[in-house]
Amino acid sequence: MPPCPDTSDGSAFRFSVDCPSRLLFDQVADKWSMLIMSVLNNGPTRFNQLKRCLEGVSQKSLSATLKRLERNGIIARHVLETNPPGVEYQLTELGRTLLPPFQAIYRWTYENMAAVEAARSAYDRRTNGD
Repeated sequence: MPPCPDTSDGSAFRFSVDCPSRLLFDQVADKWSMLIMSVLNNGPTRFNQLKRCLEGVSQKSLSATLKRLERNGIIARHVLETNPPGVEYQLTELGRTLLPPFQAIYRWTYENMAAVEAARSAYDRRTNGD
C-alpha cells in the first residue's frame, strides 16, 4: 500500500481515494462523533442520556455514529443487567487519545469565533453586492 498521503513525486500532498486514513478521518471528524466523545469524557453514559445531551441528533444518526465509533475501537458498548436491559457507552483507551486534539479544536473554535463571524459578514457583504 502506498504511503498516505503520497508525496513520493515531490508534489503537494495527494490524498488517494484508497487511503484508509480518509475513512477514519471521516469518522472522527464527524460533528456527532466529536460531540459524543465530549459527553463520554465525563464517564459512561446511557443512550437516552446521550440523546438528551446532543440537541438536534436523531435517534438514527446517534445509533449509526455510536456503531461506527464502536467498530473503530473509539468507544465501548456495555449491556447493563437491568430490567429492562440498558446499554451504556464509554470511551476506550484509544478513544481517550483523541480528547487532546478535540479539546484543541474546541479551544480554537471558541477563541476564534468572533474573527470567523467577522470574516463571514465580510464575505456575505462582498458576494451579496452590499
